[in-house]
Amino acid sequence: MSKFKLYIEYEGTRYSGWQKQQNAKTIQGTLFNIGTEIFKTSGFDLQGSGRTDSGVHALCQIAHLDVKTMLSPEIIRLKFNDLLPSDINILEVQKINSNFHARHDAVSRSYIYQVSRRRTAFGKNYVWWIKDTLNFDLMSSASFNFIGMHDFTSFSDEDKEEKSTKVQIENIEMKEAGSIILIRITGSHFLWKMVRRMVGTLVEIGRGKLNEKDLLFYLNNKSKDPSRFTAPPSGLFLESVLYKNEINSRKLLPIISI
Repeated sequence: MSKFKLYIEYEGTRYSGWQKQQNAKTIQGTLFNIGTEIFKTSGFDLQGSGRTDSGVHALCQIAHLDVKTMLSPEIIRLKFNDLLPSDINILEVQKINSNFHARHDAVSRSYIYQVSRRRTAFGKNYVWWIKDTLNFDLMSSASFNFIGMHDFTSFSDEDKEEKSTKVQIENIEMKEAGSIILIRITGSHFLWKMVRRMVGTLVEIGRGKLNEKDLLFYLNNKSKDPSRFTAPPSGLFLESVLYKNEINSRKLLPIISI
């Protein structure tokens, strides 16, 4: 068996998230089906660095592929891309140490969320359009309360696969770029719907309907309120997955300019 590290980008609108499901179209399921055709067997393992929700996009998802093959990394990339639909693309394939695990070895992940201040004819699958006026300074100031180790129970749905609801948020960056408000969140890992509820809460603060005290209450007490503010998946992108000794060198720029 050989092990490969896959760098994958996808537009998640048509998919029910990353994780393979029996009765739904997913990114992992699509890759697995094509891998079966390429390798003429289903006896291989394809695991991602983590799940993404239905409709969420990825600028660079990482996966590992364990398979018995004589194909080179570049030929594997080309064969996958020849068969993949246009909204999934393999950016790079690398041969990797047999001990590498895409999820277990990851040390941090970053997501970018795009909020649009105007209606757009071209970018509706990649932004959350907010009609109301948003106070960027209030949102930015409040966002720093998320940094550090917190229990994000209020910002996630119950998930039997998660052993703990405590997450270390390493950094939050916010930037205005034309009509777009960019929110980059970097953390050890993320719970189901967590980023979307963090963003939704910040938007409510920007609208003036919540304040920093409300955010702190949600962090320190179990509350169902943030579930009402869940941002849509359209504006969310898995930006990067980092491993030991790696840094995120991407500039914080809009994925689509409007």
